[in-house]
Amino acid sequence: MIGIISYGLGNINALSNVYKSLDIPNIIVDKYEHLDKVKKIILPGVGAFDDAINQFNQSGLRDPVEKMVLNKNIPLLGICVGMQILGDSSDEGSEKGLGWINGEIKLIDTSNIRHQTKLPHMGWNSISITNTNDPLFNNINSGDRFYFLHSYYFECENNQQVIAESNYGIDFSCAVKLNNIYGVQFHPEKSLKNGIQLLYNFANL
Repeated sequence: MIGIISYGLGNINALSNVYKSLDIPNIIVDKYEHLDKVKKIILPGVGAFDDAINQFNQSGLRDPVEKMVLNKNIPLLGICVGMQILGDSSDEGSEKGLGWINGEIKLIDTSNIRHQTKLPHMGWNSISITNTNDPLFNNINSGDRFYFLHSYYFECENNQQVIAESNYGIDFSCAVKLNNIYGVQFHPEKSLKNGIQLLYNFANL
């Protein structure tokens, strides 16, 4: 059972619909009782870092999710801001992140971007897979495209935890992993067949 965390932010229904199309059982989790049968967790997110971490903290879901992820090794996939709050802190705000993967969230350097509208980085972009053995990328190749919408990126303290990169003025990490914890900066639920494949892969870890 895939548990999609509902704490006020994220494309909850779009993620659920992808899994329904794949005939993979899923549940939208807005109270801790819904976590009982969950074997994998998706932490979505859109918007600002501080808003996301505050809403997650106030949802009543942080503690039970944290125990499942850190103590029981339940796989978790953070998406967009749901990925960013896995880190320690962000240039975007003043709140502390979850600290599950050490790193800081940085504003994209736009000095090498020539077109007029520089941020957010919005639309389709290719990725470069730096860990081709990771099962999250089964049947996905470097050069495949995903949908992005963000102005900040995750700068890992340990570069070995970066499993894919993309480029928008700079090379930046677009997928990270530490043990059972994954994060992707792009939106798989908006990325058509490549995103569907990635969500399928996560369900089958």
